[in-house]
Amino acid sequence: MDDLSFWLLFFSAALVLNLSPGPDLLYVLSRTLSGGRRIGVVSMCGVCSGALIHVAAAALGISTILATSAQAFAVVKYVGAAYLIYLGIQGLRSAGGGIRVQLEARPPVSAWRAYRQGVLVDVLNPKAAIFFMAFLPQFVRPEHGAVALQLFVLGVLVVLVAVIVEFALVLLAARASKALRSHQAIGQWLDRMLGSLLVGLGVRLGLSERL
Repeated sequence: MDDLSFWLLFFSAALVLNLSPGPDLLYVLSRTLSGGRRIGVVSMCGVCSGALIHVAAAALGISTILATSAQAFAVVKYVGAAYLIYLGIQGLRSAGGGIRVQLEARPPVSAWRAYRQGVLVDVLNPKAAIFFMAFLPQFVRPEHGAVALQLFVLGVLVVLVAVIVEFALVLLAARASKALRSHQAIGQWLDRMLGSLLVGLGVRLGLSERL
Protein backbone atom coordinates (compact mmCIF):
# COMPACT_ATOMS: atom_id res chain seq x y z
CA MET A 1 0.00 0.00 0.00
CA ASP A 2 1.50 3.35 -1.02
CA ASP A 3 1.64 6.30 1.36
CA LEU A 4 -1.31 8.15 -0.16
CA SER A 5 -3.61 5.13 0.04
CA PHE A 6 -2.40 4.39 3.56
CA TRP A 7 -3.15 7.86 4.88
CA LEU A 8 -6.47 8.12 3.05
CA LEU A 9 -7.58 4.87 4.66
CA PHE A 10 -6.28 5.88 8.07
CA PHE A 11 -7.87 9.33 8.16
CA SER A 12 -11.14 8.06 6.70
CA ALA A 13 -11.35 5.44 9.43
CA ALA A 14 -10.40 7.98 12.10
CA LEU A 15 -13.06 10.41 10.86
CA VAL A 16 -15.83 7.80 10.87
CA LEU A 17 -14.86 6.58 14.33
CA ASN A 18 -14.78 10.10 15.75
CA LEU A 19 -18.23 10.84 14.33
CA SER A 20 -19.67 7.82 16.14
CA PRO A 21 -21.50 8.98 19.28
CA GLY A 22 -19.96 7.86 22.55
CA PRO A 23 -19.66 9.11 26.15
CA ASP A 24 -16.92 11.61 25.27
CA LEU A 25 -18.70 13.24 22.33
CA LEU A 26 -22.05 13.32 24.12
CA TYR A 27 -20.41 14.81 27.22
CA VAL A 28 -18.88 17.60 25.12
CA LEU A 29 -22.21 18.35 23.43
CA SER A 30 -24.12 18.34 26.72
CA ARG A 31 -21.64 20.77 28.27
CA THR A 32 -21.86 23.01 25.21
CA LEU A 33 -25.64 23.10 25.26
CA SER A 34 -25.76 23.91 28.97
CA GLY A 35 -22.70 26.14 29.26
CA GLY A 36 -22.05 27.65 25.85
CA ARG A 37 -19.16 27.57 23.42
CA ARG A 38 -16.35 28.32 25.88
CA ILE A 39 -17.33 25.53 28.26
CA GLY A 40 -17.83 23.22 25.28
CA VAL A 41 -14.34 23.90 23.95
CA VAL A 42 -12.79 23.40 27.39
CA SER A 43 -14.72 20.13 27.81
CA MET A 44 -13.46 19.03 24.40
CA CYS A 45 -9.89 19.77 25.49
CA GLY A 46 -10.44 17.66 28.61
CA VAL A 47 -11.81 14.72 26.65
CA CYS A 48 -8.94 14.90 24.15
CA SER A 49 -6.41 15.11 26.98
CA GLY A 50 -7.90 11.93 28.39
CA ALA A 51 -7.61 10.31 24.96
CA LEU A 52 -3.92 11.25 24.82
CA ILE A 53 -3.43 9.38 28.10
CA HIS A 54 -4.90 6.29 26.44
CA VAL A 55 -2.64 6.83 23.43
CA ALA A 56 0.46 6.98 25.62
CA ALA A 57 -0.70 3.89 27.51
CA ALA A 58 -1.29 2.01 24.26
CA ALA A 59 2.15 2.98 22.96
CA LEU A 60 3.76 1.78 26.19
CA GLY A 61 1.70 -1.41 26.28
CA ILE A 62 -0.03 -0.56 29.56
CA SER A 63 -3.48 -0.83 27.98
CA THR A 64 -2.79 -4.51 27.37
CA ILE A 65 -3.71 -5.04 31.01
CA LEU A 66 -7.23 -3.82 30.35
CA ALA A 67 -7.44 -5.87 27.18
CA THR A 68 -6.39 -9.10 28.89
CA SER A 69 -7.55 -8.76 32.51
CA ALA A 70 -11.29 -9.13 33.11
CA GLN A 71 -10.88 -7.86 36.67
CA ALA A 72 -9.02 -4.70 35.66
CA PHE A 73 -11.56 -4.02 32.94
CA ALA A 74 -14.45 -4.48 35.38
CA VAL A 75 -12.96 -2.09 37.94
CA VAL A 76 -12.39 0.71 35.44
CA LYS A 77 -15.76 0.05 33.79
CA TYR A 78 -17.77 0.36 37.01
CA VAL A 79 -15.87 3.44 38.18
CA GLY A 80 -16.50 5.07 34.80
CA ALA A 81 -20.16 4.07 34.82
CA ALA A 82 -20.63 5.48 38.32
CA TYR A 83 -19.01 8.76 37.28
CA LEU A 84 -21.27 9.17 34.25
CA ILE A 85 -24.34 8.42 36.36
CA TYR A 86 -23.14 10.97 38.93
CA LEU A 87 -22.83 13.65 36.24
CA GLY A 88 -26.28 12.75 34.92
CA ILE A 89 -27.87 12.99 38.36
CA GLN A 90 -26.27 16.40 38.81
CA GLY A 91 -27.90 17.52 35.57
CA LEU A 92 -31.29 16.17 36.65
CA ARG A 93 -31.08 17.86 40.06
CA SER A 94 -30.20 21.23 38.55
CA ALA A 95 -32.72 21.08 35.69
CA GLY A 96 -32.95 24.57 34.30
CA GLY A 97 -30.36 25.88 36.73
CA GLY A 98 -27.62 26.03 34.12
CA ILE A 99 -29.90 28.07 31.88
CA ARG A 100 -30.74 30.60 34.56
CA VAL A 101 -27.10 31.02 35.48
CA GLN A 102 -26.23 31.61 31.85
CA LEU A 103 -28.75 34.42 31.69
CA GLU A 104 -26.82 35.99 34.56
CA ALA A 105 -23.62 35.70 32.49
CA ARG A 106 -22.03 33.10 34.76
CA PRO A 107 -21.15 29.64 33.45
CA PRO A 108 -22.90 26.71 35.16
CA VAL A 109 -19.51 25.14 35.89
CA SER A 110 -16.02 26.56 35.89
CA ALA A 111 -13.79 25.95 32.90
CA TRP A 112 -11.34 24.00 35.07
CA ARG A 113 -14.11 21.76 36.40
CA ALA A 114 -15.45 21.10 32.90
CA TYR A 115 -11.91 20.23 31.77
CA ARG A 116 -11.32 17.85 34.69
CA GLN A 117 -14.62 16.13 34.13
CA GLY A 118 -13.82 15.74 30.43
CA VAL A 119 -10.50 14.07 31.25
CA LEU A 120 -12.19 11.67 33.66
CA VAL A 121 -15.02 10.83 31.26
CA ASP A 122 -12.45 9.58 28.73
CA VAL A 123 -9.88 8.08 31.10
CA LEU A 124 -12.55 6.09 32.97
CA ASN A 125 -13.89 4.56 29.78
CA PRO A 126 -12.02 1.23 29.41
CA LYS A 127 -13.38 0.79 25.89
CA ALA A 128 -11.37 3.86 24.85
CA ALA A 129 -8.19 2.13 26.00
CA ILE A 130 -9.07 -1.08 24.20
CA PHE A 131 -10.10 0.87 21.10
CA PHE A 132 -6.63 2.32 20.71
CA MET A 133 -5.08 -1.11 21.33
CA ALA A 134 -7.32 -2.65 18.66
CA PHE A 135 -7.36 0.16 16.08
CA LEU A 136 -3.83 1.55 15.99
CA PRO A 137 -1.88 -1.69 15.41
CA GLN A 138 -3.75 -2.18 12.13
CA PHE A 139 -1.84 0.81 10.72
CA VAL A 140 1.58 -0.01 12.10
CA ARG A 141 4.12 -0.68 9.34
CA PRO A 142 6.83 -2.98 10.72
CA GLU A 143 9.24 -2.05 7.96
CA HIS A 144 9.32 1.50 9.37
CA GLY A 145 10.56 0.25 12.75
CA ALA A 146 9.98 1.96 16.15
CA VAL A 147 6.54 0.40 16.67
CA ALA A 148 5.90 2.25 19.95
CA LEU A 149 6.64 5.59 18.26
CA GLN A 150 4.36 4.70 15.33
CA LEU A 151 1.55 3.82 17.75
CA PHE A 152 1.98 7.11 19.56
CA VAL A 153 2.05 9.23 16.40
CA LEU A 154 -0.98 7.45 14.94
CA GLY A 155 -2.85 7.88 18.22
CA VAL A 156 -2.07 11.58 18.33
CA LEU A 157 -3.36 11.94 14.76
CA VAL A 158 -6.63 10.22 15.76
CA VAL A 159 -6.98 12.71 18.62
CA LEU A 160 -6.28 15.63 16.25
CA VAL A 161 -9.10 14.39 14.00
CA ALA A 162 -11.29 14.27 17.12
CA VAL A 163 -10.38 17.89 17.92
CA ILE A 164 -11.48 19.03 14.43
CA VAL A 165 -14.71 17.03 14.52
CA GLU A 166 -15.67 17.97 18.06
CA PHE A 167 -14.78 21.64 17.63
CA ALA A 168 -17.09 21.86 14.60
CA LEU A 169 -19.87 20.17 16.58
CA VAL A 170 -19.29 22.49 19.54
CA LEU A 171 -19.74 25.53 17.28
CA LEU A 172 -23.00 24.11 15.91
CA ALA A 173 -24.28 23.18 19.36
CA ALA A 174 -23.33 26.58 20.79
CA ARG A 175 -25.35 28.38 18.10
CA ALA A 176 -28.35 26.16 18.80
CA SER A 177 -28.02 26.69 22.56
CA LYS A 178 -28.42 30.48 22.24
CA ALA A 179 -32.02 30.02 21.17
CA LEU A 180 -32.65 27.31 23.74
CA ARG A 181 -31.25 29.35 26.63
CA SER A 182 -33.68 32.19 25.98
CA HIS A 183 -36.58 30.02 27.16
CA GLN A 184 -36.40 28.73 30.73
CA ALA A 185 -38.94 25.93 30.15
CA ILE A 186 -36.86 24.63 27.25
CA GLY A 187 -33.77 24.90 29.42
CA GLN A 188 -35.33 22.74 32.12
CA TRP A 189 -36.33 20.14 29.54
CA LEU A 190 -32.84 20.24 28.04
CA ASP A 191 -31.13 19.71 31.41
CA ARG A 192 -33.40 16.76 32.16
CA MET A 193 -32.79 15.24 28.75
CA LEU A 194 -29.01 15.60 28.98
CA GLY A 195 -28.96 14.34 32.56
CA SER A 196 -31.00 11.30 31.56
CA LEU A 197 -28.68 10.73 28.62
CA LEU A 198 -25.58 10.68 30.85
CA VAL A 199 -27.29 8.33 33.32
CA GLY A 200 -28.24 6.09 30.41
CA LEU A 201 -24.66 6.08 29.12
CA GLY A 202 -23.42 5.17 32.59
CA VAL A 203 -25.86 2.28 32.87
CA ARG A 204 -24.95 1.13 29.35
CA LEU A 205 -21.25 1.20 30.17
CA GLY A 206 -21.84 -0.68 33.43
CA LEU A 207 -23.78 -3.42 31.64
CA SER A 208 -21.47 -3.63 28.63
CA GLU A 209 -19.21 -6.56 27.89
CA ARG A 210 -15.60 -6.30 26.88
CA LEU A 211 -14.84 -5.57 23.24
